Amino acid sequence: MRTTRRQFIKVSALGAGGLALAGSSMKWTAASTLLNSLTGGVEPTRTPTYCEICFWQCAGWVYKDQAGNIKKIIGNDDDPHCNGRLCPRGTGGVGMYADEDRLKTPLIRTTVDGQDTFREASWDEALDLVAKRFKEIGAQYGPETIALFTHGSGGSHFGHMLKAFGSQSITAPSFAQCRGPREVAFLATFGDIIYSPERTDIRDTKCLVLIGSHIGENMHNGQIQEMSDAIDKGASIITVDPRYSTAASKSKFWLPIKPATDMALLLAWMNVLIENGWYDKEYVERHTVGFEQLKAHVKPFTPEWAYGITTLDPNMIRRTAKEMHDASPSVIIHPGRHVTWYGDDTQRLRAVAILNALLGSWGRRGGFYNPEKAHVPEFPFPAFPKPARTPRESYAGKYNLANEVVSNGMVDATIPSEGNTFNFKAWIVNGTNLLASLPNQANTLKALDALEFLVVVDTMPMEITGYADVILPECTYLERYDMIRKSGHREPNIAVRVPAAEPKYNTKPADWIARELGIKLGLEAFYPWKDIEEMLDWQLQQLGTSLEEMKRIGVKKFPREFDDLYFTEGQDISFNTNSGKIELYSSDMEAEGLPPMPVYTAHEEPPSGYYRLIYGRAPMHTFSRTANNPNLTDLMDENVIWVNPKVAKLWGLKAGQYIKLRNQDDVLSTFAIKVRVTERIRWDSVYMVHGFGHDNKKLSRAFGRGVNDTEMITNVKVDPAMGGTGMRSNFVTFVTEFDEKEAKA
Repeated sequence: MRTTRRQFIKVSALGAGGLALAGSSMKWTAASTLLNSLTGGVEPTRTPTYCEICFWQCAGWVYKDQAGNIKKIIGNDDDPHCNGRLCPRGTGGVGMYADEDRLKTPLIRTTVDGQDTFREASWDEALDLVAKRFKEIGAQYGPETIALFTHGSGGSHFGHMLKAFGSQSITAPSFAQCRGPREVAFLATFGDIIYSPERTDIRDTKCLVLIGSHIGENMHNGQIQEMSDAIDKGASIITVDPRYSTAASKSKFWLPIKPATDMALLLAWMNVLIENGWYDKEYVERHTVGFEQLKAHVKPFTPEWAYGITTLDPNMIRRTAKEMHDASPSVIIHPGRHVTWYGDDTQRLRAVAILNALLGSWGRRGGFYNPEKAHVPEFPFPAFPKPARTPRESYAGKYNLANEVVSNGMVDATIPSEGNTFNFKAWIVNGTNLLASLPNQANTLKALDALEFLVVVDTMPMEITGYADVILPECTYLERYDMIRKSGHREPNIAVRVPAAEPKYNTKPADWIARELGIKLGLEAFYPWKDIEEMLDWQLQQLGTSLEEMKRIGVKKFPREFDDLYFTEGQDISFNTNSGKIELYSSDMEAEGLPPMPVYTAHEEPPSGYYRLIYGRAPMHTFSRTANNPNLTDLMDENVIWVNPKVAKLWGLKAGQYIKLRNQDDVLSTFAIKVRVTERIRWDSVYMVHGFGHDNKKLSRAFGRGVNDTEMITNVKVDPAMGGTGMRSNFVTFVTEFDEKEAKA
């Protein structure tokens, strides 16, 4: 193994500090009578919160017994994100709080007898060191060479601090590694994005098309509730997936498409809709440009043409197109969430957007509604200094259509290369395990090795913490205030997060960490509030409420400013595109030298004896962040590899057998994974849930459990439009001979 400047350190017993675990982790059902029995019949106290386990951020109530122990989390009935019902992850949030493997005190990298290790530190010492190094790096290279990689609520606090210091080098991996292609594609088509939570009007749809969108496993609470309601009202579900997913089991039509051929199906659907006149003629004529060009473009792409590529019956392609037409305009071809697949993903999502335009669903009931946010004012503070360079300049000339900062572009810019004069020298990584969230681990490790300073802020000792110079332990979302949640929805609303308990161990909330670091950097002027409570109360009073009231109600709704949830029939709409219309022929794509209409590109096929690696989610886990949660590991503690029975027979694989995986670049999985033999996966593919296979022994429940799919993703196809990292051109074969002890790690 190559020796690097930055050695990985396993965060084992370090930082335990002899502190005992307070409270306990318990797995709960939904029975309030059980809660009463545990509190001796005394009414428990409750505190409002919103969940941090996924981006949906459902609002809820944290219940404590009379001794102050957190017992249960339930949904807030007034919250449009959850309607009073939390998913398994939301109710399992207690496990995050109770997890004894949590980071417990600040740690600083040091060397003992020539070996890198960590030592415990006080908060003052740790933050003094971070401030000292940031000042040195800012003076030598410029503040903008300090970058923030973030996922979750902490990003607003650390982003504020970094902007005040003179850097806007802030990125969320969720853009380039997950949702970016759909946002750029819909922006180029409709002049607006999908947002989070998505603006899909599933509750009133008559036809929902899921093409690689695993609703029901990718547990986005509000969408699943609405999908269930839509099914009860007779809506048709069409699922396109090489795997018989949970959504497929609820569908009227399941199309087991050959992987990597989705574009051919989308083009064939356009062909059928246009050739048969099954599109919304009035809508297309009034609101779109480029229809005649699109009509000519898709004429060759018949269902028979698509059959030879997708393996889907042409009659089924026509039947499902007719199903969409019959439901129009109350139809949704769902744009999905994790959509970075093959490197031409913006083009594929452009095809999804165009299909929705042809069916007239954008701005229509049962299609896509117009969300509205509450206008939450900022507490007054001075204007941020203008940075000498913006993060986009670090990858200048690339990904020009990206509407957010591209994380892998910043990773590449961290690695010194010829002609690159803008290298990032320090990172803050908050709430995202980059070694699991970014593909091409070797490239991420090169960037980590090139850094002069790395600060990791997290609740858990994930793999990324082992490379840090300073580890700052953040308390969980149940122990802190955070910014007001103001996500757009059908009606503007806000939610608050209030600490249900004091931070355990020697952990601190992100707002405190960022503020204290900012003050040590000389940025006091950017923190005119005494504490976050004063800031939140000021903001809430501007909205006609107060922190005191919000502690009682948790969620507050406001009337829409305009009655524009949907378009009015016959209304002329000005879209935020170059033409002011829905662009079937994209001027933005054309200006970048990219195809202005979607084109089919054949993608790599697996070598002989290899199978396409497909990965996804499970309803009880979010990425890798919940793999050690004691409540949620009770529900699922490892991933398995789905193998078609014909393939299993060919290889002599048995259900429950442990195997290792080897990819096309000869990368062998660190750990083993259990085989699931099932007809629910095509013979040319295998499937596993993302987020397992952790190699940090400090994660006592997650260590060695299953395979880390990111480890297998070494062939990454970068989308030229916006930098998305296509990860589904990786293939694996089976390794059955290895040390059995590793399989039982």
